[in-house]
Amino acid sequence: MPDHLSQAVQPAGTWAEATDSCTLTYDDRFLRRKVLHSDGGVSILLDLPKTTSLDHGDALLLEDGRLVEVIAAEEDLLRVSGDNLARLAWHIGNRHTPCQIAADHLLIQNDPVIGHMLEHLGATLDPVSAPFTPEGGAYGHGRTHSHEHGHTAHDH
Repeated sequence: MPDHLSQAVQPAGTWAEATDSCTLTYDDRFLRRKVLHSDGGVSILLDLPKTTSLDHGDALLLEDGRLVEVIAAEEDLLRVSGDNLARLAWHIGNRHTPCQIAADHLLIQNDPVIGHMLEHLGATLDPVSAPFTPEGGAYGHGRTHSHEHGHTAHDH
């Protein structure tokens, strides 16, 4: 039996202080109902009304009012760079691959098939370990490979 229940998420930037944290990968931050284990060893039954994409810096609101901060875990990623970064980003997006965008590089999950395609397009790939917080797509935060769009007022 979990130690605590959370049925609500406080978006990043809307809360002040957390008493614990929960470090999750990108894939693990897409959920609705699941038992999570905080970094402090507390088990939490997360039971949200709909499937949600948790962002780094969000907080789980526990039934007693305490907050548990969501931390993006370090993951094995590919750092993508090249002369035509916009073209590389287009090909990544065309395959609905989550992508974190920086001024001089892109980060994607370490997918050998996508990596091979990018190398054929002239990309330089470097394996890295870093937190993964990809772009949320046209509707803001959330996943772009489904119709879940996280913390937006836009409903389909």
